[in-house]
Amino acid sequence: MKLWGRMLWALLSGSGKRGGTRGWASSSWQPRLPLAGLSATELVSHWTAVFEKRGIPEARESSEYIVAHVLGAKTFQSLRPALWTQPLTPWQLQCIEELSSCRLQRMPVQYILGEWDFQGLSLKMAPPVFIPRPETEELVEWVLEEVTQRSHVVGAQGGPLILEVGCGSGAISLSLLSQLPQSRVIAVDKGEAAICLTHENAQRLQLQDRIRIMPLDVTLEGSWAHFVPWGPMDLIVSNPPYVFHQDMEQLAPEIRSYEDPAALDGGEEGMDVITHILALASWLLKDSGSIFLEVDPRHPELIGSWLQSRPDLSLDLVAVRRDFCGR
Repeated sequence: MKLWGRMLWALLSGSGKRGGTRGWASSSWQPRLPLAGLSATELVSHWTAVFEKRGIPEARESSEYIVAHVLGAKTFQSLRPALWTQPLTPWQLQCIEELSSCRLQRMPVQYILGEWDFQGLSLKMAPPVFIPRPETEELVEWVLEEVTQRSHVVGAQGGPLILEVGCGSGAISLSLLSQLPQSRVIAVDKGEAAICLTHENAQRLQLQDRIRIMPLDVTLEGSWAHFVPWGPMDLIVSNPPYVFHQDMEQLAPEIRSYEDPAALDGGEEGMDVITHILALASWLLKDSGSIFLEVDPRHPELIGSWLQSRPDLSLDLVAVRRDFCGR
């Protein structure tokens, strides 16, 4: 099948929008007697039981990440075997108890640890900036496939010029930059915390020279004018706010209490920001360009109908993929 005009791709996702050690210094602190002298393995079992009793999701995974983090590892399995059975120091026990207390308050593990891996990159995480989900890694992989298979997806400097709308922590933009050495990215977000975190992660990964990070609300009239100096885009990619407004109260406490609702709430039908991105494309996208969006399973039909009502945009919905959860 031959495809004409600009192309729109969509990655379906469920409400996956659903789903360094802090320096406490207190030489006088002593762990409560039941925890004194426990090993890493015993602490994981202890906190797993506590989390399960309190109804904390992914109880064992949470306790393993926290214990490993305090001991200087990313995962419990990557710890040196000798550390599994070695009694922890009072300071280590204190740190684990403090971090576990945060988890008992339903703070996401990513915020507790202050960092998280995405597409092999270690990114700083901080509330209330949206936490990238595994489903979004699939969106990045799909974009990479598109660039690899379509040789014309290149900009004037030999790599694609990419616009990310709603950059959050910078996970999507920085993953694409790291795997497409000639690419350039313009990343925008209306949240000040997100802009700051993307800057920080770009510098952390030494990718700041190929990314332009701008505070911008694409729902404002005339926002397209900010991009004119960079010329037409090869790709637009976004994991926009797409949760139906009536579904917001059903989100897990980890999301409702800590993540920015503006990064989640897509309005009555979850389409408020999506339609602005599509309209923006008519001003910014090359004729051969593509848009990649992560959306709710109900959105492809809604997007298709909306595009039919806007033939002036010259956009076609050409592909839909389900995520690894089958949504």
